[in-house]
Amino acid sequence: MNVSTPAPLAHNYFAKELSWLSFNERVLQEAKDPVNPIIERIRFLGIFSNNLDEFFRVRVADIRRRILLNNLPETNFDEDEVLMAAVQEKVLELGKKFNQIYQQILLDMHEHNIHVVLPDELSEYHLNWLKRFFHDHVLQHMAPILLTENIDYSDHINDTMTYLFVEMISQKNHYAFLEIPTDRLNRFIVLPPEKTRRHKTIVMLDDVIRYFLADVFNSFFEFSSIQGYSIKLTRDAEYNLDDEIEEGLLDRMSKGLKQRVYAEPVRLVFEQNMPEEMQRVMKKRLGITTHDALIPGGRYRNFRDFISFPNVGRGYLENQPLPALQSTAFGKHPSVFKAISEQDILLYYPYHTFNHMLEFVRQAAFDPDVTQLKINIYRVASKSRLISSLLNAAKNGKKVTVMVELKARFDEQNNIEWAKMLSEAGIKVLMGIPALKVHSKLCVVHRKEQGHIVKYAHIGTGNFNEKTAKIYTDFSLFTKHPELSEECDTVFRYIESSYRQYHFEHLMVSPINAREKIGRLIKHEIKAANEGKTAKITLKINNLVDKELVDQLYEAGRAGVKIRIIVRGMCSLLPGIAKFSDNIRVISIVDRFLEHPRVMVFHNQGDPQVYISSADWMTRNLDHRIEVGTPIFDPKLKQVIIDILEMHFKDRMKARVIDAEQRNSYVRRGNRKKIRSQIAIYDLLKKWENTDHHV
Repeated sequence: MNVSTPAPLAHNYFAKELSWLSFNERVLQEAKDPVNPIIERIRFLGIFSNNLDEFFRVRVADIRRRILLNNLPETNFDEDEVLMAAVQEKVLELGKKFNQIYQQILLDMHEHNIHVVLPDELSEYHLNWLKRFFHDHVLQHMAPILLTENIDYSDHINDTMTYLFVEMISQKNHYAFLEIPTDRLNRFIVLPPEKTRRHKTIVMLDDVIRYFLADVFNSFFEFSSIQGYSIKLTRDAEYNLDDEIEEGLLDRMSKGLKQRVYAEPVRLVFEQNMPEEMQRVMKKRLGITTHDALIPGGRYRNFRDFISFPNVGRGYLENQPLPALQSTAFGKHPSVFKAISEQDILLYYPYHTFNHMLEFVRQAAFDPDVTQLKINIYRVASKSRLISSLLNAAKNGKKVTVMVELKARFDEQNNIEWAKMLSEAGIKVLMGIPALKVHSKLCVVHRKEQGHIVKYAHIGTGNFNEKTAKIYTDFSLFTKHPELSEECDTVFRYIESSYRQYHFEHLMVSPINAREKIGRLIKHEIKAANEGKTAKITLKINNLVDKELVDQLYEAGRAGVKIRIIVRGMCSLLPGIAKFSDNIRVISIVDRFLEHPRVMVFHNQGDPQVYISSADWMTRNLDHRIEVGTPIFDPKLKQVIIDILEMHFKDRMKARVIDAEQRNSYVRRGNRKKIRSQIAIYDLLKKWENTDHHV
């Protein structure tokens, strides 16, 4: 049925910033969910906190900058003032939920004989032990910043750390900022057993410092009393790179990162029971303005450290690892190149081991027939075996080209160091195109076979990172398909010489043809629907906020195309609105692994077109980044991807409905089987690897 409806108005989109907070609320739901082991629940609080830090550093900072532009002529961003107020209201609401969940988790841990306590709840035995511990291990790291009049101390505060704001009360009160040194000391101090080993007692480093606060200052100040309250400052994560041609990009990047260190504060979270006079002094000394988010909170800041909360109890109190699966296709051949020559190979991390990818690069580094190796680096592990193989390839005389994305947010410094190391080893290092981030996940190997150069390609949805490959779900395709591998090689030529014209028949390459290809595929389904044929679109993406693509999905839904979407994070599309988007269903899965792949399935009248991609459906990914998506040609690999997506839609434990209000209701189970998709997918792939599908 062809329905003619006007283009959606602005109110038909959910604000992406509020949608992001809705995603983080789903993370908070995991901390509350008693299905999860208790230690995993407290770790989810750490993930929530870490996410919120980045949200303020990036998204709230962006709103704040837009609000400040109100002072410029010909600007009108009144809606941003409303958005900022809505964001602050939602953050405060989530903060209250967070504190309630944290208190409940502490009670639940008591039932498992794990006690997180304050020092004044301890016995004399433990207090004596703690006093020795403080003087032997903690005091040496105490470096107070003493406050004087009329100085803005915001530049002195590291926004990755928590501080105590200290007041020493005397005839003239003294104030100081005191950093909690969690970069040098474990935040969770496990006390020795006093009576029974069954009971485990943990004291927070913050509380130990507060308890012995007088010992830090009494050598130099006289005071009748002393008090400290936790605070955390968050800065704008953006920085500017000037265009001085004579200055190298690495130098400009380093300078830009220093700008971030001293960037404007965008959020100050402080302990809500801090006296008002102390609050006044603190805000004045930190130069806090009316546009900054002042958020009263609980006793602890930097909950992100709770990601590493120790399990001092029984093993069942945390998730037991799922042993990574070995690929049958790789395993039955001595060489990765023989395996890929036989067929395309698909891996799905973390269910499959990332070692296959590392082995692909390791073997290429010393295979006498390999002549050249090219790879994108966006984020890699701190001790990267992949980098070691690239260095080895250079030593073996291979021509190695590495595209290092220096602007990978919060990994810039690491990537600068990698770029320097690789360059010094004689490796050709590309630094991308000034206006475009390179976010593709490509690796191409040139190999001499029977007198000709044959190209092998890896196309993926996730980074070449051994650490995140254990917790992020991502697809990797290994192929020798001549047209796909040649087009992957062309992407590297595009990165190196972007001024030339390039054509891609099969790959979706942003910003060259991805938007156009996606639009064409959607229109193909609309055409089928208009002709009365079955028309379906299934998507799995991290973020859906590009309004042009949202409008195209609205149009497809109104034409009768059945659309199902799995979105992990932000979703600007409003599903389920009668006569407008009632053919569109959206769910979100948040569980033990972070859902990261981007997948598109178009029904194509029963012959599905399946793509995996590095690109989210965001304007930046389609127009301002180099991203690569690939079609999956092998019918068996297509089917396993479709089966994985179907398993998510059957989830009745961790799937949430994304409705027009983003209320995060769990998908109702009804009388259906209790399926947890991430566990079911592991079982599916384990069975798949044990069957003879690799032929």
